[in-house]
Amino acid sequence: MEDRPNYITPAGYSALKAEYDALFGGERPKLVETIAWAAGNGDRSENGDYIYGRKRLREIDRRLGWLSKRMKAAKVVDPSKQEDRARVWFGATVTIADEDDNQRILTLVGDDEADAGAGRIGWNAPLARALRGAAVGDLRRVTLPAGEREYEVTAVTYP
Repeated sequence: MEDRPNYITPAGYSALKAEYDALFGGERPKLVETIAWAAGNGDRSENGDYIYGRKRLREIDRRLGWLSKRMKAAKVVDPSKQEDRARVWFGATVTIADEDDNQRILTLVGDDEADAGAGRIGWNAPLARALRGAAVGDLRRVTLPAGEREYEVTAVTYP
């Protein structure tokens, strides 16, 4: 696993835990029951319920293992308790403007809860790393897949 901490918001941790509980306590037991029923029907080589069930069970177990590792490594950080609210740190909602004055609003969240389409970028994303520690008025240069860009921080807020 990684040597850097897996920062996550309380809401993000709750989402991981809810997915784990739904898979472990809901879907997996039903699937095991279906597989046992299908195995009792005889020939397993052409038994679709059995074959699909075993495949899906492996997928669920793999996902449960990944979720378990991520939750164990998680360091839950509540952004509302951030002491230095003038600078960009974990959980900050940042308004940035590029050279063409196009504004974007981004929230720095844990890598497991990132959703770029919703404006939530992972703490270890290139843009998030460039914005760390920035205050309103600071210029930050970042290399993105589309090329190098410069952004100005125009606002920093916390929940």
